[in-house]
Amino acid sequence: MITFLQTPLPLAEWIEMFTNWLTTTLAGLFASIQTAGSTVMNGMVETLLIIPPLIFIIVMSIIIYFISNKKIGLTAFTFIGLLFVLNQNLWINLINTLTLVIIATIISVILGIPLGIWMSKSKRAKGVITPILDFMQTMPSFVYLIPAVAFFGIGMVPGVFASVIFALPPTVRFTNLGIRQIPEELIEASNSFGSTGWQKMIKLELPLAKNTIFAGINQTTMLALSMVVTASMIGAPGLGEGVLQALQRAEVGNGFVNGTALVVLAIVIDRFTQNINKTDRTTSPKQAKNRQRAILAGTLAVILFLVGGTIHYTFDQNNDKTVTLASVHWDSEIASANVIKIVLEDLGYDVEIYELDPAVVYSSIANGTADVTVAPWLPITQGALYEQYGDHMVNLGPNLDGATISITVPAYMDVDSIADLKNEANKTITGIEPGAGVTAKAEELMNDYENLSDWTLSTSSTGAMLVELDKAIANKEDFVITGWKPHWMYQKYDLKDLEDPKMTMGEGDSLYSFTREGFEEDMPEVYRVIDNFNWTVEDMESVMLELQDIDPAVAAQNWIDKNPEKVASWIE
Repeated sequence: MITFLQTPLPLAEWIEMFTNWLTTTLAGLFASIQTAGSTVMNGMVETLLIIPPLIFIIVMSIIIYFISNKKIGLTAFTFIGLLFVLNQNLWINLINTLTLVIIATIISVILGIPLGIWMSKSKRAKGVITPILDFMQTMPSFVYLIPAVAFFGIGMVPGVFASVIFALPPTVRFTNLGIRQIPEELIEASNSFGSTGWQKMIKLELPLAKNTIFAGINQTTMLALSMVVTASMIGAPGLGEGVLQALQRAEVGNGFVNGTALVVLAIVIDRFTQNINKTDRTTSPKQAKNRQRAILAGTLAVILFLVGGTIHYTFDQNNDKTVTLASVHWDSEIASANVIKIVLEDLGYDVEIYELDPAVVYSSIANGTADVTVAPWLPITQGALYEQYGDHMVNLGPNLDGATISITVPAYMDVDSIADLKNEANKTITGIEPGAGVTAKAEELMNDYENLSDWTLSTSSTGAMLVELDKAIANKEDFVITGWKPHWMYQKYDLKDLEDPKMTMGEGDSLYSFTREGFEEDMPEVYRVIDNFNWTVEDMESVMLELQDIDPAVAAQNWIDKNPEKVASWIE
């Protein structure tokens, strides 16, 4: 018994095996859902973008005005708030976010109401479904990203999948609650008149439970919206993407602006869903019925508009000219991705950049949901990821040599080697994200060097680390970080990399280019550009430093304008 308790069950391995089996067995189904879902959602986005923003804002404000019983305050907030989003050049991001929320909510309602009805009718079903709902609500939302990527790759489809799992429970619970709260006298009366189960549900139970069900739908909608930032980690476009980028780069202003846009959208959606089922006490039954008919007609008109636009988009789109580029949230990869994007766009291609975690970059190329990446750091930093996914990727070789990872300190510190570290910086190495390759190497470092045995590796984010570095240098304080080149911090600050006698951090990396299998046959011209793409640490750092103050696309374009011969060598 004691031995059993001391031996952990291989639960992680079992789940991994099951997920792999499911991914392999149902690969065709998942691919079909990914394709269909992407088409529908991209079509919906493109359709909504057809509407001039000002017209959209005015129409939305009018709808809010009537649906909220002519409340001027909410109408004014909607009008001004959406104008603010438009003014901040976040309109496309807002439409992407709105699409994700709408689709996730619709799917949750379609699944949730029948499940809630089933729970209300069967104690056995309630006993089985309730703990599942508890699990879905309490599991950290980040966990849902893992199977979402495994099943559907990157983009809005896995974002919707994760959002549905997270947002579904309130609709189920409130539907069950609403039906169970119906007085028994009414149920008995219905039975005495010979009502069938279907008649009883349609004419009695659902109408009486309507307010409670709508409260659940409201909560589902808000939970779906709360997943926006999380879903952006797997390439779901929208306002969450801006928040995540701001976090990675420690941009308080941009984070606040994108966050405020999310707040505006959240309040508008919340008030809309709250008021859609409200009836003023002074409203007559006839007026209430007419109001419901108007809402239904408007909803059907919107649905028909979106369906028509999606169908048009499906038959009109040209996927042959679209390149999906998987990158990482680091400034170095933001620089290279935007340079490649502009070069390919000048050749007539549409390029979609997805900023992802390194593991998701590799998996998306390996499973074919992304076309190209120029972000991998090999052989040291991401060697484990390459070992896992490399057999299913096409390696085009290095696009930049001379990359390094290191333990780095301000130049004014009186220490030159990792072996010389003693009590500096409160015996703390400040790192970046826990899953980063340089973080893994830093963990090895603390085991290899005896003088670091009582040191602590503090992980956070790249942006947080850079903020703390800036403070430390401003105050001339000791500070030890996980560093890597190329990076603009070496141009902005006077830093030095500590010697590594044990070579735990390795001799250096190169940045590599990869494509999915079959990409050369599908897009030979793009393949040739990616194969020829090559630049230097100085090139990358010049773009990285400039994009701290201007838009990445502008910084990339400036570099291209200054280096026409190098760019020409890529496309020859």
